[in-house]
Amino acid sequence: MSNLTQQTVLSIHHWTDTLFSFTCTRDLSFRFDNGQFTLVGLEVDNKPLVRAYSMASANYEETLEFLSIKVQDGPLTSRLQHVQVGDSVYISKKSTGTLIADSLLPGSTLWLLSTGTGLAPFMSIIKDPEIYSRYKRIVLTHTCRFIDELAYKEYITQSLPQDEHIGQLIRDQLVYYPTVTRESFHNRGRITDLIQEGKLFEDVGLPPFSIEHDRLMLCGSPHMLKDTRALLKEMGFTEGTHSQPGHYVVERAFVG
Repeated sequence: MSNLTQQTVLSIHHWTDTLFSFTCTRDLSFRFDNGQFTLVGLEVDNKPLVRAYSMASANYEETLEFLSIKVQDGPLTSRLQHVQVGDSVYISKKSTGTLIADSLLPGSTLWLLSTGTGLAPFMSIIKDPEIYSRYKRIVLTHTCRFIDELAYKEYITQSLPQDEHIGQLIRDQLVYYPTVTRESFHNRGRITDLIQEGKLFEDVGLPPFSIEHDRLMLCGSPHMLKDTRALLKEMGFTEGTHSQPGHYVVERAFVG
């Protein structure tokens, strides 16, 4: 219990019947790097039940935001999806994770490849002014099954470009590339297929991945992570860590 704080739910947004997000208060002592995750949970049977969740909020924001799937028989998400404004949630005092800029070697284009709720840490990263000073271009891809699962789509395309603090950076340097796999959409297909076919690069107007210029962060389904890592390794890309920066980094610890 000593490594957890109790925070208050401030808002809830149900994107679909399988996807929701919520915001809560933030302890004044809680610190994190954009892209990291922490433990989030509820009290179940008089003890905390927690799971790893990436922050979707930036580290300078006063509140915390999390994106989650709804698993009807999930030990935590079956309960967490029903939280109401004013309810208490547990938040760990510590943060960790590999999806931070310091885990990557210098480059010119940063690719943020996500599926499902793997988008969450990248929402934190694209709101970080410092990332735009490290890279000339940031490309955020988000792949889901259906269009209504593209959480934050309107926020990314409409609200962020008008933000008084980072709007100019968003307009000048961020490329957002949503894609779906199970219904008609202007971008359709698995991100690994779009990479291999070259369609991703054609659509965003950038050359294929190169070790010299491109750096990548991956967060999403185990299938996507496995396939993308295999593609990158074939190209000679190396995986980075906190102690040894590389060409790409992978985050596996998130719900969804």
